[in-house]
Amino acid sequence: MQVFDAIWINVNLATMTDNGQPYGAVTNAALAIKDGRIAWLGPKAELPETDLLSTPLYDGKGQWLLPGFIDCHTHLVYAGSRANEFEMRLNGATYQQIAEAGGGIKSTVAATRAASHEELFVLSKQRLNALLSQGVTTVEIKSGYGLDVETEQKILEVAAELDRTHPVDIQKTFLGAHALPVEYAGRPDEYMQLVVNEMLPQLHQLGLVDAVDVFCEGIGFSVAQSRLLFEKAKALALPVKAHAEQLSHLGGASLVAEFSGLSADHIEYLQEEDVLAMKTAGTVAVVLPGAFYFLRETKLPPVELLRQHQVPMAISTDLNPGTSPFCHLPLMLNMACTLFRFTPEEALAGVTRHAATALGMTDRGTLTVGHKADFGLYQISQPAELCYQLGVNSLTQLVKGGREVNLRGLG
Repeated sequence: MQVFDAIWINVNLATMTDNGQPYGAVTNAALAIKDGRIAWLGPKAELPETDLLSTPLYDGKGQWLLPGFIDCHTHLVYAGSRANEFEMRLNGATYQQIAEAGGGIKSTVAATRAASHEELFVLSKQRLNALLSQGVTTVEIKSGYGLDVETEQKILEVAAELDRTHPVDIQKTFLGAHALPVEYAGRPDEYMQLVVNEMLPQLHQLGLVDAVDVFCEGIGFSVAQSRLLFEKAKALALPVKAHAEQLSHLGGASLVAEFSGLSADHIEYLQEEDVLAMKTAGTVAVVLPGAFYFLRETKLPPVELLRQHQVPMAISTDLNPGTSPFCHLPLMLNMACTLFRFTPEEALAGVTRHAATALGMTDRGTLTVGHKADFGLYQISQPAELCYQLGVNSLTQLVKGGREVNLRGLG
């Protein structure tokens, strides 16, 4: 007789594994957990003998159980709003005019530098609560709105505090090379030296860095400058990723692949040689439909090319105040399907299995024995509904690390 901590019966499982069925489905199923992990799953008729009198039993009543969602690319910790810039653009203001009025990323940097640790924590917790209420159980948080040692540390400390105190698991990514701060205007090489030689080593020593990112773009940092950062990250045994090929084809994605990086993100201008390099390296392509939509871009990421070469595709919110102010992962599922022509199965894999790979995590993203017991129960008739309808939250139960999350009051 097996001993479990809890059992779910009368559920349909979208395991998101490659078991030969769409969505890795197992219908009329059961799932059992032990010590915060999935201990058994399969057809209900094959549930091992156990003491049902002493084991909490949840009747799913035919609902669907899916892995906890993973938002693998966010800038969640920031202060300030840029709704005024949104309004200015709609009234005809140019990028240059907005910048001259104090807008753009420097506006967010100024607000984030001025905010206290406590203010940033409260703002960020509200955003994290919203994601949790949607079934998100793991979130990556990037720095990059400090652009100095003190504020980059503050952002990552807030992310670390959220990881300690909030049900959602947090992965912390250092993005000091996000933009050029005003005090280094016209001196990108000098700023990159600061990032490489001072910021990253100090923050890594404090245990605040899980991965390293860079904005490799014409308006960001060159491939050569990005390489310096990646070499330092490699020396510190930190995985790398990049904002790459968003506005032009610069070669950032191939650079990530050269360093066996976790992911290349945005990737609208990705070319076949980049795709082949990513395939060889095991680098995930992270698409960010929120930024594509908000910026009214027209260059689509090469989804068919990625499919052809079987490069895994993840989907994320890119939550940030300037180009993707969307704290809503289900919206990204719908956008990926409608704008990028993902299938619903591809989209759901993009916020579960492939999103886990994009963070280098091997203990979540699918319903698999041994994986963390992170999953959501949804009152839906088929998994595609999660990509189809917005505005109605069908999540009826959320379990994180084997414990039920109290969803009341979250939003």
